[in-house]
Amino acid sequence: MPKVAVLLPCYNECITIEKVVKDFREQLPEADIWVYDNNSTDGSAELALNAGALVRRVTQQGKGHVVRRMFQEVEADVYVMVDSDDTYPADEVHKLIAPILSGEADMVNGDRLSSTYMTENKRKGHNFGNTLVCTLIRVLWGKRVNDVMTGYRAFSRHFVKSCPVLAQGFEIETEMTLHTIDKRMSLVEVPIQYRDRPEGSVSKLNTVSDGFRVLKTIFNLFRFYRPELFFGIVGTLFLLLAFVFFLPVLIDYFSTGRVARQPTLNFSGFLAIAGLLSYGVGLILGACKKQSDQMFEIIVSQEKGREVRGS
Repeated sequence: MPKVAVLLPCYNECITIEKVVKDFREQLPEADIWVYDNNSTDGSAELALNAGALVRRVTQQGKGHVVRRMFQEVEADVYVMVDSDDTYPADEVHKLIAPILSGEADMVNGDRLSSTYMTENKRKGHNFGNTLVCTLIRVLWGKRVNDVMTGYRAFSRHFVKSCPVLAQGFEIETEMTLHTIDKRMSLVEVPIQYRDRPEGSVSKLNTVSDGFRVLKTIFNLFRFYRPELFFGIVGTLFLLLAFVFFLPVLIDYFSTGRVARQPTLNFSGFLAIAGLLSYGVGLILGACKKQSDQMFEIIVSQEKGREVRGS
């Protein structure tokens, strides 16, 4: 029987944490339910412990730090990670873990946006942010993802033990999704119901500051994961600017036979060199990225071989 672990990041969720633990215990009676408390001051950790959860504390503030500790410390075959705010129904968990158990997926997203999120969620900035992030990923990676920021996911052991968590806060959701896409793991999305937070429960996500951090994460991961395309775009922009500045100089030269704008000519030359250098950087980093991907595949193959021999 595969071992299932339910992971609950928690920060000041005293109104909901006890109910969430009990709901998942009812749905998955054999699972380990872990609550990782992130400096709560409202007694959330004690409530989770009394409800029967395994509780650990993470002192570094931020969801990314919590997820990193979870992935490092918890051992299981199937992982379910869900927010502790009681916005995700526990009885939907079987839909999420089924593709993991069957080997169909390495990560399963609970897709809120295809069901009730847009009507249930009262913060319209979140709706816009979700749509923007999904659009950027579709444009930059060519992968359609319906709900990047969902707080309800299931993972295979392969994903959890191979995902390098570098994010500190809520941008962790984007980082995990892009890791799946970049490493060509199988991502499945399952429509789930979503309900707004109960009265008195407050969201910890700041629409503006956390939204900016998510966009910054997408920018950085685009640079790291697709360097040839990133630096190719930068190089093309430099060359286009070089052409724009050089064109008047060229027109004057054909008209008068003289170069009357020497500084402009020099500047356009510098831009052209910068563009060519950018192309070169992209090619070098692209080769490094390919070598890194090859090493990742070799390590994964070795790990899976050991698992097969051990079973």
